[in-house]
Amino acid sequence: MNRANEKLARQEPLVTCAVLLAGGRGTRFWPRSRLRAPKQLLNIVGNKTMLSETVRRLEPIVPLKNFWVVTNAKQSAGVRQEIRGVPAWQVLAEPVGRNTAAAIGLAAIHLARKHGDALMAVLPADSYIADARRYRALVRAALDMASAPGNMIVLGVPPTRPETGYGYIERRDVLARPGGVTAYEVQRFTEKPSLAVAYKYAESGKHLWNAGMFFWRASTFLEGLQRFLPATHAALTELAKTIGTRRYQSALRRIYPRLENISVDYAVMEPVTQLRSGKGGRRGNAFARVSVIPAKVGWSDIGSWAAVYELLAPRPGANVSAGPMFAADASGNYLWSPKKFVAAIGVHDLVLVETEDAILLCPRDRSQDVATIVKWLEQQKRKPLL
Repeated sequence: MNRANEKLARQEPLVTCAVLLAGGRGTRFWPRSRLRAPKQLLNIVGNKTMLSETVRRLEPIVPLKNFWVVTNAKQSAGVRQEIRGVPAWQVLAEPVGRNTAAAIGLAAIHLARKHGDALMAVLPADSYIADARRYRALVRAALDMASAPGNMIVLGVPPTRPETGYGYIERRDVLARPGGVTAYEVQRFTEKPSLAVAYKYAESGKHLWNAGMFFWRASTFLEGLQRFLPATHAALTELAKTIGTRRYQSALRRIYPRLENISVDYAVMEPVTQLRSGKGGRRGNAFARVSVIPAKVGWSDIGSWAAVYELLAPRPGANVSAGPMFAADASGNYLWSPKKFVAAIGVHDLVLVETEDAILLCPRDRSQDVATIVKWLEQQKRKPLL
């Protein structure tokens, strides 16, 4: 695209839409998290659900009528009930899970069908953000950059520790400063590194955590799918023809399982950066440019009960309880039993979570292993506990 056409494209009045990915189960938050009440539909760190907090955080930028949520069939009713201001038909229910590339593609074909083209802010539905005002400033800057065809922007979180559970984004030189916000060209994406590599990344000053927050035109993303995931693009194009008709639901059940099960990072973001860096001598064929904006906003994916404790504890070693409690020679405990009095004596760094039908008890540093309980319950076919 030449400069004149790019300038003209920038002037098109694009609708800005927030696409929230809300299909996860949150198995590490068992026993509170269940198939029909996953993490995003729970009040994990406050009085409101994670999904409600995400919507509230973005409402100053995106009106409710322009929110879209991609979830699954078992959770769709709960999602619709939680965000009543969002049109019900904009809660898109996947018949089967096919990872983030397919989920974003599903939203993109709906936006293209309704608006012709649109700006997409693709965001997790269950992240925690401490500095909402700064976050909104960064989102506005990312959307401004994304208005140009071919631009793909991701927010990257400056690492606070050598984390092996996250993907990393390596930045290159400064690319732009929209609204006083600095954006860098992306050198590469790296998935979950070893601990030794994670230490190097955390100290480099050039690596950021990939928090799964993306911004682009719907048309830019669909072109990326067409180039790098052509079979999925073709299937979605077939599905798009049925949107708004009685054939849509049956077509969705028939076509969606055919989509490739792959993350957007592997499917699109990594191939785009490889083209831009000239790997394989194909730099001239690059159709898009990926930029990263550092986002120091107090982000957390709240991936376990231990992470909840770290957010809520007023000081190291404090006990955190959802209800009344008594503690003697007890410290560092996370206790979620809002309807019962809890007495803790001589115990340290534990997690206790009580629901009507189950109790979880484990050391705080083993809270990542809670997902293994869910796997065992599935093997034992204990459906009431799932």
